[in-house]
Amino acid sequence: MDRREMLGAIAGLGLSTFSTAAGAAPSSDGTRPAIFDPRSFGAVGDGRAKDTKSVQRAIDVCTADGGGIVYLGPGIYLCGTIVLKSNVTLYLEAGAVLLGSSDANDYQPRHFIYASGAQNVGLAGPGKIDGQGSAFWVRSGRAPVPEGQVWSDAIHLDWTHKPNHPSPMVEFESCTDVRISDVFLCNAPGWTLRPFNCDRVQIRGIVIKNPVYSPNSDGIDPTGCQDLLISDCIIDTGDDAICLKSESLNGAPARLSKNIVVTNCILTGCCNGFKFGTPTYGGFENITFSNSVIYNDDVPLSSRVIAGIQLSAVDGGWVDGVVITGIQMRRVRAPICLRRGTRDTVSVTAQNGMRGIVIDGLHASDAILTSSITGLPGMKVEDVRLSDIRIATVMPGKPEWVAHPVPEVPADYPQSRMFGWLPASGLYVRHVQGLSLRDVSFSAPAEEWRPTLVFDDVQDLRCNGLQSTPALNGEPMLQMTDVTGAWLSETKASQGARALLNLKSSKDILVSGCDLRGSASIAEGDTNAVHAEYNMISR
Repeated sequence: MDRREMLGAIAGLGLSTFSTAAGAAPSSDGTRPAIFDPRSFGAVGDGRAKDTKSVQRAIDVCTADGGGIVYLGPGIYLCGTIVLKSNVTLYLEAGAVLLGSSDANDYQPRHFIYASGAQNVGLAGPGKIDGQGSAFWVRSGRAPVPEGQVWSDAIHLDWTHKPNHPSPMVEFESCTDVRISDVFLCNAPGWTLRPFNCDRVQIRGIVIKNPVYSPNSDGIDPTGCQDLLISDCIIDTGDDAICLKSESLNGAPARLSKNIVVTNCILTGCCNGFKFGTPTYGGFENITFSNSVIYNDDVPLSSRVIAGIQLSAVDGGWVDGVVITGIQMRRVRAPICLRRGTRDTVSVTAQNGMRGIVIDGLHASDAILTSSITGLPGMKVEDVRLSDIRIATVMPGKPEWVAHPVPEVPADYPQSRMFGWLPASGLYVRHVQGLSLRDVSFSAPAEEWRPTLVFDDVQDLRCNGLQSTPALNGEPMLQMTDVTGAWLSETKASQGARALLNLKSSKDILVSGCDLRGSASIAEGDTNAVHAEYNMISR
């Protein structure tokens, strides 16, 4: 039910439908929903008296009566845990604030709003849900971060939680037909909203606002959900904005996350924009993320998004079938990070891996870290396609980074900063089978020393229409090490480069239809690995 329908229902029923006797339920004419007002059950709404029992009583009577709407009119309702039940929509009118108690003992279980096993359950309206998160945060007392490491820092690490803080603030567990719309959620003590093992979930038009320094304050964390739509949301938080997870419930195997659409969203914070994991014990299939903005204002580096797109498969699960289109980024640290690792080696599934990923139509400006696609030896990322990508970085690489050894760190937490400074300015690719780059361009500062793209242990590589600004010392645009079966076409060599390619231990490299007038040669290093035809060269 949208707000117009809600207002129509209230107007049609009239004020007389709100019972004045506590415990009495209003009637419904069968065509309009029954409306239940917690004030009729003793709620005060003054922000001082605790209204938990009154709001809960309204919900209990509503579900027992066959369902309807529990309506919070303007006021401040101070509450502990509220349990939603089947066929109930909790509606917060404009001016209504559901205020979380600052006493951890008021949360049983450790959530502000909670539903378990409910069907046809909802949370709606233009009102506000305020978790009073600052009541549960304390300074972490960590040492100041050296100036040279600020690029990898996150401001939320300055804070930590008191014991038994409520998190996630809003939790729907094993529910079916869940609808969450329009509400403003703020100051979550921990994670903000998590649908866990739910089916047919619609989250539309909500706003999440947590301080950028708030610890572990993820926006939306769908876990093991199927048939999920997230659209038209604005999320500004201190951790991941939207993070799909996969973990077990009560010892059962992790549930497959599938048929998920995220679209028309605006995301910001100081961790990741759109993310898979962790944990990643089960699978992620049939997922799209589209038509959205991931950004930071001109704030310190420690307050910026770490990766715009962070997809991980590191706990034995799998990623298979992801399409990301139409994404605008500004001032995120790294636009793209895809990572397959072995953080967990006990719960490995037969489908373990990362494959079938399409990223199309992404424009990122003012980045500082290199995008990356990395697997492990013998555990490759497979079938990745990048097209119509524009990435502009503003942090120049130093000459010593060109030969910087990149550690494998298979068990490390997956994130774009995990390798330190990478030897490529635009994209670093290692342990990948089947990669296509089409119409992809990179720009870097004039002081950049590194090659634009580095490929290491890559098979079946297709590059069409690459462009890049030049690097110092004539560094070739592309460095290939242990690359087999690459086709480079319609690519323009950087002006003043020693060569288009730097090759090491590579073979079966085809270069055709490229503009090589800006470089001194086609390749340096293993030049016998190259077959060239129909290229434009200087005379």
